[in-house]
Amino acid sequence: MKWVCCQIGARENYAVARALDRHGMLECLLTDVWLHPDSPLGKVNRRLAERFNKELARSTICAANLRAIGFELRASLLALDGWSQITARNQWFQKRVVSKLSRMRRAETPHTIFAFSYAARDIFRWARGQGWRTVLGQIDAGPPEERIVAGLYAQEPGVRGRWQEAPPQYWAEWREECALADRIVVNSLWSQRALEEEGVSSGKIRVIPLGYEGSADAVKFQREYPSTFTRSRPLRVLFLGTVCLRKGIGPLLDAIRLLRGLPIEFWFVGAMDVRIPADLRDDPQVRWVGPIRRSETGKFYRDADVLVFPTFSDGFGLTQLEAQAWRLPIIATDFCGRVVEHGHNGWLLKEVTGGAIADAIGKGLAEPRRLQNLASNAVQSEQFGLTAIGKQWLDIFE
Repeated sequence: MKWVCCQIGARENYAVARALDRHGMLECLLTDVWLHPDSPLGKVNRRLAERFNKELARSTICAANLRAIGFELRASLLALDGWSQITARNQWFQKRVVSKLSRMRRAETPHTIFAFSYAARDIFRWARGQGWRTVLGQIDAGPPEERIVAGLYAQEPGVRGRWQEAPPQYWAEWREECALADRIVVNSLWSQRALEEEGVSSGKIRVIPLGYEGSADAVKFQREYPSTFTRSRPLRVLFLGTVCLRKGIGPLLDAIRLLRGLPIEFWFVGAMDVRIPADLRDDPQVRWVGPIRRSETGKFYRDADVLVFPTFSDGFGLTQLEAQAWRLPIIATDFCGRVVEHGHNGWLLKEVTGGAIADAIGKGLAEPRRLQNLASNAVQSEQFGLTAIGKQWLDIFE
């Protein structure tokens, strides 16, 4: 059976669709927006045009560019935000996918259909009625992750930001997705344990890591460290991703306070979902870069000395693979996909605390040669290549 992939946005750089396409098993990709950068609309909206992936340029792509843009405009006029906007977008996308599939002749032939969690229920209902196989891509650790985050915000209400618990209906529909799925693919053992904790059958679950292949610039890059870090050449610590408590921002800010006055710079690259504490807002050791385009991430990986990823829960953490492609040592936790081998290409935190993070950063500060060794070992493994990942996807029903 060939596969039909359904996804909103460019999640994981379309890794699942690309991996299947390499094996000749992708029938089509159904998405919301797909703009060639040289198209009139692509030239007008460069942000949306960045979703285009040239590897899939000759594949069958079904998108609803104008309707998707129209939906976002209506959502803005109706002042939808947060969960109301997320829910409305997921429902709109599923309705469009079912309508499109119903009109396609190939719908008469059994296929395997893939969709990401929280935007799959209605698609799976239709697919099961056609005798299709259904595969759910679970993007996170589900309800257990929400409970972890709720606990973090209860401890630090002053930095709550925009986070709100999901409405009960959100989880009810997710449980129906899980019931309708023939297979549920998670990206880490951490997510597998979380789903089993929620009563999801272990027989349905398969663990497949994210797939990623670095750019030509990353492959050619050779990282070098100074013999000593100084005020004129400080240790550059990068945090890249949404700045939120789930990703360990609380303990990381504590670590900054513990390391004040030392030759270290902290770069925060990503959307802010917490309030910046007053004592760190104008701190000369901290750069609050804010959100950037996907195409701009490379220069931060290139110029940093270490990536800090102190997450409390992530389905995988793609930034780990992106950083490793640039031979960047990583400080991470066990609550995500396993990329870091402790002491080999980075450090795994025994606990997610300011002290533990400060201690790991301090090791790099004191021993630049040690960082150089970690960087030398940060070679992208073939297990994360899209061809190898594609083979695992094709074998999930074996």
